[in-house]
Amino acid sequence: MALKLIQRLVLTSGASRTLCIPCKTTRQGCRKLHSHFGLRSLATTLREPLFVTCSSVGLHRDSVLQFRLTQLHRPTAAEEQAFQQHLGNCSSSRHVFRLLHSVKIMSDTMAAAALHRVADLEQEGNHLKDPTVLETDTIRSLCFQLEQDSERLTEAGLVSALLACTRLFLDPWSPLMVRLVSESQKRLDRGQMSVGQLCTLGRAMLAMEGPDCVMLEQVMEEIQKQGPAQWSLADLIAVYRLLQDGVCKDGKYGDLLNAMHTHAVTVTSRMSPAAVSLLLSALVALNQTQAMPLVISLCKQAVRHVPHFSDEELTLVLGALMHFGHSDHYFVEAMERYVPTMAFTFHSETVTKVMQFYGRRNILSPSVFDAVAESFVYRADDYSTGQVARQITAFGKLGYLPPNAGELLHSCTLVERFPVNFVSKVFSRYFLQQLQGIDRIVLAQLTQLYMTMKLECPFYEGPRLLPQYHVKSFLTSGRSLETAVDVHLYNSVKTGLTDLFGARSYFGSKVLTPYSYTLDVELKLDEDGYVLPASHIDDVYKRIALCIDGEKRFTTNVRQLLGNESIKQRHLRLLGYEVVQIPYYEFEKLPDKTSVVDYLHHKIFPHSYRLSW
Repeated sequence: MALKLIQRLVLTSGASRTLCIPCKTTRQGCRKLHSHFGLRSLATTLREPLFVTCSSVGLHRDSVLQFRLTQLHRPTAAEEQAFQQHLGNCSSSRHVFRLLHSVKIMSDTMAAAALHRVADLEQEGNHLKDPTVLETDTIRSLCFQLEQDSERLTEAGLVSALLACTRLFLDPWSPLMVRLVSESQKRLDRGQMSVGQLCTLGRAMLAMEGPDCVMLEQVMEEIQKQGPAQWSLADLIAVYRLLQDGVCKDGKYGDLLNAMHTHAVTVTSRMSPAAVSLLLSALVALNQTQAMPLVISLCKQAVRHVPHFSDEELTLVLGALMHFGHSDHYFVEAMERYVPTMAFTFHSETVTKVMQFYGRRNILSPSVFDAVAESFVYRADDYSTGQVARQITAFGKLGYLPPNAGELLHSCTLVERFPVNFVSKVFSRYFLQQLQGIDRIVLAQLTQLYMTMKLECPFYEGPRLLPQYHVKSFLTSGRSLETAVDVHLYNSVKTGLTDLFGARSYFGSKVLTPYSYTLDVELKLDEDGYVLPASHIDDVYKRIALCIDGEKRFTTNVRQLLGNESIKQRHLRLLGYEVVQIPYYEFEKLPDKTSVVDYLHHKIFPHSYRLSW
């Protein structure tokens, strides 16, 4: 494909350099010139050429980003580093564009880094979240300039720009991509690229053509001209990453890998947290089971970095140690010191991987397990079903009940995750004997857990919660499994219901059910759908539970019902109630008495065109 791209370049180079006549006589630029990128058309703005003998990009303070390669005032290393830091802080493509507009002079590597940051922010699987980002004037200008001045780019800027374009999914047959590939081939033939630059080029060609690319084979030949012992640490990591991405298949480059492993063992003491994580994940992807000396050495270096790993890096390290079946005493001790301080802020997958690691390696650490169990109670909604299962498995496998076992299981049920195997341990006679004189809220949680098992896990056949541990009501002062109804909202709804039914006697308030839940309002209907007086006991065909949900029953940042109220409504439905929710954010919008009555009628009797009682 690379050869075809170069052949196509010859055919298209003349057309791609066509200038609009007005551009030769004015400095105002032209918006009519377009450079076509496959299915996408990236409009560019062209200015009269500046000095173009090296690889700095001069930005002009206009409404549209415009720049040229210039020999004047190339950014210093400090300026490039500052730009990279600002770029890393950009949280959206718009922020990247704003940063580009604020920079006066920019090198080609800075321009490529900007494209990479856009890819970081927009890439989602094998497509962009917002493909229209490629139609912005900023991206058009960047791409057009890279195309026009490809011959003047440094090796680092050239290959980095090409890789960035593959990450943005630009058409391989676009003039920009054709020119970048062609120029890369010329530089590759000269044999002057560094190992790191060769790896970047290799990753780009791998993305474009796959592992059988001829140009990629030439890249690997160049890489192997020097032995791994002559590479820098950054080069060593870059080659591992290239091989991990898919170059090394069917046992190819086995000798190179073995030489790399031998050299890597001698330099692990100088590896950063990111390098340790990347190298371990590469060994997993390449299934290098013969590289245990390197794994052991990396694990020793990881001990130093435990407090400094990012969540993603720590997750990869733990996954690799599980893959190779290795654990280090000092690493475990470092984890025991660190995890309890971070359990509440770790990414959900990181916490899960921590528990998997301890469970897989059969390591019981009460300090870690207690911290994870405590944090789980407060952030159960963060975890997927699979993550919950993997965490609970570790507790069950090692036979460990944390101090807050009841709360842990209760949190699972609130988010509809039912760890059945663990429940049997909680309801065992031994565990229940420890509950003498225990806090009432714990008994309430166990009661709700037992009800959950009966209602939602009919296949459960383990021990039951003995009747003496049941509570009659979940609604209590202080800590409670139910949120008390908002008094002001309740009174407003009660007035509306009285107006709707014509009398206060047709609905019950704050009704305690036989199932420990308290109903804000209960309605009783006969078989014909007529509302019965609240005191009526016989011939009740349907019961309606009105949940008057005030602001305190929802999360503070989004309108999501809290777990304790969600499980209550779920259980009421399973017990045969028809649940009608009256949320505060709907009710408070009603302007007058008529609208309140109409709203309640529609909510309670959505299919009725007239009132029936």
